[in-house]
Amino acid sequence: MSDIAIELRGIDKSFGLVHANRNINLTVRKGTIHGIIGENGAGKSTLMSILYGFYQADRGEIVVDGKTVTIKDPNAAIASGIGMVHQHFMLVENFTVLENVMLGAEDSQILNTSIAKARVELKRLEKEYALEVDPDALIEELPVGLQQRVEILKALYRKADILILDEPTGVLTPAEADHLFRILGQLKDQGKTIILITHKLREIMAITDEVSVMRRGEMVATRPTAETSVEELAELMVGRRVLLRVDKGEANPGAVKFSVKNLTVRDGRGVTMVDNVSFDIRAGEIVGIAGVAGNGQSELLETISGIRKAVSGSVDLNGTPIDMTGNADPRDLRDRGLAHVPEDRHHVGLVLKFEESENSILGYHHDKRYLNGVFLNIDAIRADAEEKIQKYDIRPPNPRLRTANFSGGNQQKIVLAREMERGPDVLIIGQPTRGVDVGAIEFIHKRIIEMRDQGKAVLLVSVELDEIRALSDRILVMFAGRIVGERAPDATEGELGLLMAGVEGRKEAAE
Repeated sequence: MSDIAIELRGIDKSFGLVHANRNINLTVRKGTIHGIIGENGAGKSTLMSILYGFYQADRGEIVVDGKTVTIKDPNAAIASGIGMVHQHFMLVENFTVLENVMLGAEDSQILNTSIAKARVELKRLEKEYALEVDPDALIEELPVGLQQRVEILKALYRKADILILDEPTGVLTPAEADHLFRILGQLKDQGKTIILITHKLREIMAITDEVSVMRRGEMVATRPTAETSVEELAELMVGRRVLLRVDKGEANPGAVKFSVKNLTVRDGRGVTMVDNVSFDIRAGEIVGIAGVAGNGQSELLETISGIRKAVSGSVDLNGTPIDMTGNADPRDLRDRGLAHVPEDRHHVGLVLKFEESENSILGYHHDKRYLNGVFLNIDAIRADAEEKIQKYDIRPPNPRLRTANFSGGNQQKIVLAREMERGPDVLIIGQPTRGVDVGAIEFIHKRIIEMRDQGKAVLLVSVELDEIRALSDRILVMFAGRIVGERAPDATEGELGLLMAGVEGRKEAAE
């Protein structure tokens, strides 16, 4: 038996003019966690999609457990003991956990028999790998952390010895990510081999045994994790030295540009998600909102950008009061100087089937610069898109390419370029670097600081506490829909963590 779980030899793959993988060689040892990192668009996901059978390599071979195999589709990958947990989960939302786990792997024509066997096996897997989840719960009712457990259980149910995880923490809170890493450690201890695709260098250093670095379709280095550093990996990823800290001067706040007053918001079930929230943002400052996901931050952003209706409350934008309980028009808010970078770029920020140039003006397509009479001026739109592509280093630099074909980080840059280049007075940003690599994070952070230094008022929401602390001039903490405290950016992680858990917030309210 080989001690090598996976070996890729000379893998080459092109999509038209895009050379996604160039003569890739990779060796992954059994019973290890092997990280693969690289910038967005470096070819990581393409390489793993070849290993899992979504794509076929133009050249090269795949060796699993010492045997050369042909993986024509995911079924062939599963038969070879390879499972994959995708960045965007492949679950049927109105099915139960049990139904999702056994879907496509039924072992009897009598469904009740299959369900009974699957329930026994699922219970065993949950206990063995500490992956407890209610087998009868509907997927749509589960938080994303538990949905990810279901994806892992699906792979284990299909007897996977090799697990590929593509950006597994992109949708998780820090606490959920820590729990995932404990699960991966247990899987490794049970002899499973794990390939972890991520752009987060801290995660690589914390959990992997070895790490391979890709850049522009090529494998440029493999290192034992204990023998490398965050600084070296960042430089290998980007091809230059990367500033891993946010370099910003003191803020010079001016007049209040944006106020939220006594805002209360309920969700579709009638549950109060934002509870009588009030705060101000001044010109030339960044106000960060910290909190565990699900404590009202998303509903707050949706409401003050005009997407969701409030039960009560208003905003004041550039001195103009706006009642948020009526039909606040996002276009009217944009015209008054508010720009919004949404948390969910796929469902709110972009139309993935549209070309890059079309998305680059989405929401601003009524602007005269993009019109020729009553019709869109396509040449002007594409010329404008090309300028943004160059300024924001969007790859590939093709305004005619469908937005779905860009990596997540480059999709984020498309949204940021569209909103920032309008020169808004107030910029609202949700999760600015979710799913973004280290080089793009550096770029995005610089642009946010530049907006502040130009006198813009910036509201930043992020589940990344390090990001909140590094960028913000003032930090507000949300818990259970309320602002439970305000802190300076030099507040400790522990102090902010207590507020995020509602502990210090209750104490301050009592005082």
